[in-house]
Amino acid sequence: MSVEELLPQQRHRLILERLLAQGRVIAVDLARELEVSHDTIRRDLREMAAAGQCRRVYGGALPLAPDRGTLVQRQAQAPGRKAALARAAIGLIERGQVLFLDAGSTNIAIAQALPADYGLTVATNAPAIAALLAPREDLQLIAIGGRIEPRIGAALGAGALREVEAIRSDWYFLGVCGADHEAGISARDYEDAQFKQAAAQAARAVAVLVTDDKFGTAAPYTVLAADAVAALVIEHDGDAAQARAFAAKGARVVRAGPAQ
Repeated sequence: MSVEELLPQQRHRLILERLLAQGRVIAVDLARELEVSHDTIRRDLREMAAAGQCRRVYGGALPLAPDRGTLVQRQAQAPGRKAALARAAIGLIERGQVLFLDAGSTNIAIAQALPADYGLTVATNAPAIAALLAPREDLQLIAIGGRIEPRIGAALGAGALREVEAIRSDWYFLGVCGADHEAGISARDYEDAQFKQAAAQAARAVAVLVTDDKFGTAAPYTVLAADAVAALVIEHDGDAAQARAFAAKGARVVRAGPAQ
């Protein structure tokens, strides 16, 4: 069977193979390779996105951001890599600053790594982070209340949104589901994305820590454009092309050391 005679399901399979191998696909390139019209490829990508096989972006598609389960489950995954990211992120923090840490296993690692006697104020909507920092007498803790979404491990909803709008943090450490230089920063849950948008709007600067499995992927709900990220902390072997693209959009890119 020639390329132009491929059935839609066969094209989808080929597109998915390219997507997994290359990290993204460009519609015009696929149309040329598969010898079909641009409209055909756009229809293929729409169908694949509806089937949960990819995330459409302008001009092509990205892999879906991974779903790693509940917060409790995510805490047990790659703790060494997340600790390395947290150690690198600590270098962004100055004495006396106000930090906001939202829910996420990597942000729990930041909370565990916060230096002593820095005069910090830490706000969070994550009960796990609040419980971790509550015994510390060398910092001030602000806990955002509201309905707790157990899978995310965060207080969300209208009450939490009102509270976060009053906190002008120096650094907002935004827990990400997907990060891509074109698709921006994204989340898997709608209410979580709304909360993150409000926290980012109130913050002076936004930092994101990205494990390799989330780099170059997109989740359903956009939080921020890439050019709104002030600092991007990536793993020591994080994708160089993505890093350069974020840097070109104004982000300070920090590479973590190897996991211990």
